[in-house]
Amino acid sequence: MTKRRTPHERTTRYEFRVWGKHRRARKLLRELADDETSERIKDCYLLVDDPSWNAKVRDNTLKIKQLVDQHRGFEQWQSGRHRSAESAPTPFDDIFEQLRLDRPQRGKKYHIRTAIDGLDPDTDVRAVFVVKERRRYRIGSLRAEVTDIEIIDTGEVLHTLSIEGDDLATLSALRKQLGLRGTSNVAVHNALDELEG
Repeated sequence: MTKRRTPHERTTRYEFRVWGKHRRARKLLRELADDETSERIKDCYLLVDDPSWNAKVRDNTLKIKQLVDQHRGFEQWQSGRHRSAESAPTPFDDIFEQLRLDRPQRGKKYHIRTAIDGLDPDTDVRAVFVVKERRRYRIGSLRAEVTDIEIIDTGEVLHTLSIEGDDLATLSALRKQLGLRGTSNVAVHNALDELEG
């Protein structure tokens, strides 16, 4: 029987993400995949000065990832979903409160852009709204994705590919097979931060 995680429970896995079309790697992922799904997602990234925090709001839920380690070019992120300020780490507990992210849970009307516009300017949070067109792949115990990210306010589209999992040796072998060894690993929030300047 599979144990269900509560919203505040965290998962930790290794990730490697590259930017650009990487057509050969995309094609190879599709050929290697045991399973493939596609999805369209709207996210609001909350950029803060500390790049070890990756925070976004999706479906009125705060999802936070924290960088905990790096090995062989892979970043190890611990992630959790937060539906209350009490479970969110600082400074995101205050941001949760300011955004009033608990309103939808209480059956109250909510609009994320209106909430962002109402954030205290001293919060030092920059919000970036995106739409993702994503293909997800399962390759044995590993997961991979190919995503086109449109930045809503500018219309710019970014292309990214990532692989992730718990087994560093298997991930390293897949990265080499995809021809991605030697490329930079840049998380989504850091790429958006660079773009935003």
